[in-house]
Amino acid sequence: MIAGGKRITTKNITVSDFLSRNGESLGLKPHQPLVGLDRLIEEPALNRPGLALSGFFSYFAKKRVQVFGNSEHSYLTQLTPDQRIERFSHLCDQGFPCLIVARGLELEASLLQIAQEKQISVFSCELPTMTLLNSATIKLENEFAPRTSLHGCMVDYRGIGVLILGQSGSGKSETAIGLLEKGAALVADDMVLLRQIGDRLSASAKDFAQGYLEMRGIGILNVANLYGLSAIRPEKQLDLVVDLKPANDLNKVDRIGISQKSFQILDLDIPLVEIPVAPGRDTARLIGVAALNLQLQKLGFDMADEFNQKLQAKMAQESNHHHL
Repeated sequence: MIAGGKRITTKNITVSDFLSRNGESLGLKPHQPLVGLDRLIEEPALNRPGLALSGFFSYFAKKRVQVFGNSEHSYLTQLTPDQRIERFSHLCDQGFPCLIVARGLELEASLLQIAQEKQISVFSCELPTMTLLNSATIKLENEFAPRTSLHGCMVDYRGIGVLILGQSGSGKSETAIGLLEKGAALVADDMVLLRQIGDRLSASAKDFAQGYLEMRGIGILNVANLYGLSAIRPEKQLDLVVDLKPANDLNKVDRIGISQKSFQILDLDIPLVEIPVAPGRDTARLIGVAALNLQLQKLGFDMADEFNQKLQAKMAQESNHHHL
């Protein structure tokens, strides 16, 4: 197993960052004036503070974004005005990052005033409560996901995300061009950003570099201009790592493919194929075959294992015949 990439983790993000990156997609409408934007969100989940509103704070998740749905809103409306102010004020004293009120519901002016005084921003949202919770949790998990970066080239070939690695000058970009001509799509060139989300790795490029590929002797290529918009993917799951090896390593590479190698990125092991680069070898075609072979393996067809079983059966048959 080979490992690569320095691990980068995010321990917190500010409310301001959360709003700027996700506010539009979640439909968050801030109540003016905006306050507490420098408060920190320290856990990638949301919390409904129903128990806290009733006065139970023993296990209150104060590091999370708080969400009011129908239950919390209805509970507050059944209290007297003085009780509402007391309960809401006590909640805000816990110092949570911010509050989102779902379903288009609105907090009364006296409660908004308390949140403003305690420097806690309040947002309204038209989404149903569960939809908001699910969508925002996914976005926060992406924000907090461990990440790394690797020098290489990432393509989507027939649904298989392939990361091409190799020494400088090994032909990574040229190989990517060959795959694009076979219908692949470019995800990233030179610097591949990788983010671990659960049991998968998501690959992408820096925003300004999306859709561009550098080739020695030619320069920067705009892939969309050359091959159309279908030749670009902003993001793709990583399924296979291909390491382009020097030609003099030809005899060091596994020829049969029975012992599957892997490449560790963050906490995950990704299948690894080593392909020697030599004059006259169609590297793009070889990578295409490796990607299709991986697809077969995912469907339960392992050609190397099948060959090995037939070989062992043949050897056993010949051994029995010899003893007879």
